[in-house]
Order: sequence, then structure tokens, then C-alpha cells
Amino acid sequence: LYNKKILVIAAHPDDELLGPGGTIHKCSKKNKCDVHILIMSKGITSRSVLDLDKEIVSQTKSISEASKILGASRVDIQNYPDNRFDSCDLLDLIKTIEKKIKTFIPDVVLTHHGSDLNIDHRLVFESTLTAIRPLPDSKSITLMTFETPSSTEWQSSDSNNIFSPNYFNQIDKEDLKAKQLAMKKYKSELRPYPHPRSTKSLEIISRRWGTVVGVEFAEVFKIIRIINKD
Repeated sequence: LYNKKILVIAAHPDDELLGPGGTIHKCSKKNKCDVHILIMSKGITSRSVLDLDKEIVSQTKSISEASKILGASRVDIQNYPDNRFDSCDLLDLIKTIEKKIKTFIPDVVLTHHGSDLNIDHRLVFESTLTAIRPLPDSKSITLMTFETPSSTEWQSSDSNNIFSPNYFNQIDKEDLKAKQLAMKKYKSELRPYPHPRSTKSLEIISRRWGTVVGVEFAEVFKIIRIINKD
């Protein structure tokens, strides 16, 4: 992932960093990549809060601060209902993603795994898969999915599509620290260890995947499609 235009499509705020946060930092800060993030929901409308408008403003600020730490050049936030994407027409989700694809024209798209426990994640995957379908004369786009701690690993082991990564991206201590610092901006999402959305857990997860391929830290993806027309 060097000198590429990368689009990260996430269902909720913090999803964009839970899986590929270190990769975003590495690609944007070191690998000359232009990284855009599309977040499909403000992420808190399903919760009981005293002042929803105030919480939305706070969440929007968190998104902006986190994206700056990671190095993304642009973040677009949509307003689909949190944890209720299944109440929306799938076509609307697809068209939103298609519009971003058309304007940004990415080389690589990173999004949720198709069998995550969270329904919004699964529908974002389905919508993305449709939005970047390889039509004749269309640009070749590499599609990879990432794990989202507290969703991907919580899917039933009986699932026929368990997340099984086949692309390991080495990150370093600086990338991990940026990921953890960005996560701290999401105070409403951050949890104490041993919850998967704790900063300590994020380090443990990256170390665990690193041991699989003989490096200190790694983030993992599953390649869905790479098209080589050369």
C-alpha cells in the first residue's frame, strides 16, 4: 500500500481505527497515500443520552480529532441510523458509497468483514461490494476487509464465513501509538481493559497478529478481490 488512494468505509465512528488505524497512519504519514474515510453513521443515536444534539456535536469533534491523528486527508460523515441500517433501503447505502467512489476514485477500499456480529457492519460490506462491482471499463479497485474488535471476533464460531486474514500489514510503535491516541478521542466508545475497545487490547491484538508473521506489530485484512489488468 504505497502511493495509493485509499478509501476506508466504516459503519460507525471509531470503526475506522479499531481495525485499520495503524495502517491508515502508516499509509498516510509514511507511504505517500491519500486516505479518505467514509463513516456511515454518527454512531450514538441508538443510545439513551440526555442531550442527543450535544452528544452528536461531541462525536463529530472526536471524529475530526481522531482522523487528524491518523493522517486522513478527508472524512465524510453520513446520518444513517445507528445499529438500524437494516431499516434503510440497501439501495440508499449503495448509492452513498457509489457517490464517494465516483468522486474520489480510490485504488483500494477497506471495509468491514462480511460476517461481523454487528448488522450495520454486514450491510456496509454488502453495499460496498455492490458499489465497486467490476463493470466493463470501470477502474480496478482492490477490496479488503478488516477486523473490528468487539464485533468480528464475537460472531458465532458456527458461521460459514469466519474472518480469516490473508494480508498482514506490518506497523510500528509509532503507528500503534497514533491508533491508541486516536481511540482516546472517542471517550464514549473507549472501554477499560480487558474490553476489546481498550487501548491495551488494541496493542495486544496487534502484537498477536505480529507473532503470526514474525514481526512486532501487524494489522490484518482479508483480500476479497484484486484485479490485475496489466
